Amino acid sequence: MQRAHIVAVVALIAVGCCRCPKTRCPADESGKVLHGKATYYADKYHGRTTASGEIHDKKKLTAAHRTLPFGTKVKVTNLANMKSVVVTINDRGPFGKKERIIDLSRAAAEKIGMIKAGVVDVTVEILD
Repeated sequence: MQRAHIVAVVALIAVGCCRCPKTRCPADESGKVLHGKATYYADKYHGRTTASGEIHDKKKLTAAHRTLPFGTKVKVTNLANMKSVVVTINDRGPFGKKERIIDLSRAAAEKIGMIKAGVVDVTVEILD
């Protein structure tokens, strides 16, 4: 019986760690740099509710990531032109191809010059 309580408490702590916007799982430490591809939201998602409960606004500097806590700020750099933008994670995704690691709002995509290409190689640096 005691073991079941310990397992339950550990599970609750683990779930809370990864879902709370102000905390970080050990694997998601500040300063960590991820490499992969970025995409951006189609205009049809403007005004829809994100996984965090916020309304997606294509004019704000936001992004989707599969695991980073909501509220995490990351610096995304387009490796083709070295332009960067800081965005806040407020949604989940991108889904599908594993090499795609972040989905940017239209405003963020414009800041790093990726609209024409659609998909670009990026680094994602976790800031906080």
